[in-house]
Amino acid sequence: MANQTRIIKIDGMTCGGCVASVHNATADIDGLDDISIELADNQATVTFDDSKTSAEVIASAIDDAGFDATVANA
Repeated sequence: MANQTRIIKIDGMTCGGCVASVHNATADIDGLDDISIELADNQATVTFDDSKTSAEVIASAIDDAGFDATVANA
């Protein structure tokens, strides 16, 4: 198990409800250990097991919830 921490930029969040939507969108991702969402910075810090998921999969789930999510360069 190799945990990685990455930053995902999220455009389109405007309120606490948006933060909750991002949490809900990522809640069922196997291997996602922690997500910390910063509304003011329009980003999330994610920690995940890279043998089970990837930052791109997490960003895609956020995209599917109606936001524009991109993985920041490491």
